[in-house]
Amino acid sequence: MGVGKITPAHDPNDFEVGNRHNLERIIVINPDGTMNENALGYNGLDRFLCRKKLVEDLKNDGLLISIEEITHSVGHSERTGVMVEPYLSKQWFVKMRPLADKVLENQKDKDNKVNFVPERFEKIMNHWMEITYDWCISRQLWWGHRIPAWYKGGEVYVGMEAPTEEGWVQDTDVLDTWFSSALWPFSTLGWPEETDLLKRYYPNNVLVTGYDIIPFWVNRMTFQGLHFTGKRPFKDCLIHGLIRDKEGRKMSKSLGNGVDPMDVIDEYGCDALRYFLSTSSAAGQDLRYDEEKVKSTWNFINKLWNASRFCLMNIEDLKVYEFSNLAVQDKWILSKLNKVISKVTKNMESYEFNNAGGELYSFIWSDFCDSYIEMSKFSLDSVSTKSTLCYAISAILKMLHPFMPYVTDEIYSMLPIRDAKNIMISSYPLVNEEFNFDSEEKETEEMIGFIAAFRNVKQENAISKDAKVMVNFDNSLINKMLKLDGNLVSEKLSIKEYKVSYGKLEAIIYYEKEVTEEDILAKEKQIESLKASILKREKLLSNAGFVSKAPEQLVNDEKIKLEEEKKLLSTLE
Repeated sequence: MGVGKITPAHDPNDFEVGNRHNLERIIVINPDGTMNENALGYNGLDRFLCRKKLVEDLKNDGLLISIEEITHSVGHSERTGVMVEPYLSKQWFVKMRPLADKVLENQKDKDNKVNFVPERFEKIMNHWMEITYDWCISRQLWWGHRIPAWYKGGEVYVGMEAPTEEGWVQDTDVLDTWFSSALWPFSTLGWPEETDLLKRYYPNNVLVTGYDIIPFWVNRMTFQGLHFTGKRPFKDCLIHGLIRDKEGRKMSKSLGNGVDPMDVIDEYGCDALRYFLSTSSAAGQDLRYDEEKVKSTWNFINKLWNASRFCLMNIEDLKVYEFSNLAVQDKWILSKLNKVISKVTKNMESYEFNNAGGELYSFIWSDFCDSYIEMSKFSLDSVSTKSTLCYAISAILKMLHPFMPYVTDEIYSMLPIRDAKNIMISSYPLVNEEFNFDSEEKETEEMIGFIAAFRNVKQENAISKDAKVMVNFDNSLINKMLKLDGNLVSEKLSIKEYKVSYGKLEAIIYYEKEVTEEDILAKEKQIESLKASILKREKLLSNAGFVSKAPEQLVNDEKIKLEEEKKLLSTLE
């Protein structure tokens, strides 16, 4: 059995208990932080002095059992660092139950609901609407929208305009920031007037926001929109995560792990940071900030810039597109471009920006820059190749523009053929069915794979550039890219060879490797290492204790390794 102290006017939990038990809400603190007459003998004392005096009195009366340090949550002012006292005061409230029910009912209508991306975040909205309580909308701050209420004696007037009679005094409180910002979707369009802007742009298409303010902002925009206009405020609500540090910790002053975006922009530029932030995580997922990834994006932008310079140097005299004489590599990149346009468009429409960014990165870096630009160098005298370069880089810039607005706008302004003066108002790329070249795409993919395999073999084995090669194909583009002209043979040679194959393409590289001083030293080092290892294993296997006590499998493994090393040594000596 015991007695509990309940102060419904000065503690949120006690307030709830008091409501359940219909307790009186007695205020014992004045607005200036001193105790009032309800504090009896402590009337007039500062709240902190009152605490000390109370402890002294308990001790003097023999009522104090013990003093212990207890860790618990005590609110402090962010600005002053002073402890905050919960205080019961008269405020303005919005009756929430009818508004919340309207939201819950509207979310059942699939044609008029707010669609969350990802869908799971709709549960947060519904949960808060189900457990809602009346919303306190008045704040005791210096700045904000004044409460539209006036007082005169015991009278209260609420309205859009101030009373005309004298003696009325406006409430000094201001509206909660979230109340004002919840009106944003329609108040900025001329509401309550039925303006052309309101008719055209309301409801909005999409709201982009973080999951941490769904209850504070998204919910309130939704019920305000439904209440005042009868319509949802926006069709879709795209939720993004929080930006955390590299270890996944929330950025904070105490941890000292915050990053100033302006410092990142000074180092890598706006486009690099924007691309990283918009493509590095899926919708609703937290993003880990990694400077190396921002640097990688900067390298990507640099590669795009260099590729664009190559294009601009070779298409400056282009007046109109001409695709009547496309080379196989032209058809390949146009066909690949069609697929990328289709995928990126689908990703953008479904708010999968990370996937869109990945598709663009792969296509631009590997297909366009590393492969097509290299192949195009052998047909730059063709107007069709120049047209392909211009057409492809234009489409690339338009798809990249939402992620990299500055560099894409700069490059686009220099293109000889543009469908608009500014990239922001240009048309978004569309799939061109005339550029679907499935057979040429497959053929070129095989060429690219073969060329990569051929180069890898020569590089890994340090084969000289003038090595003789026999091939099973007649392809001038491959010959030019691999510089095979002059090195091709039609008959098998009786020297060392390497076979390279990719798909139906095959080649045999013949070479006689010149033995260098480095090769001799490496061989001698390998022989010495083998001799030392053989001696060690022979000593181990001659140890009767090891052979009798070690697991049979281990002994057998040592014997096998010994024989393998002896065979290898015999081939080297």
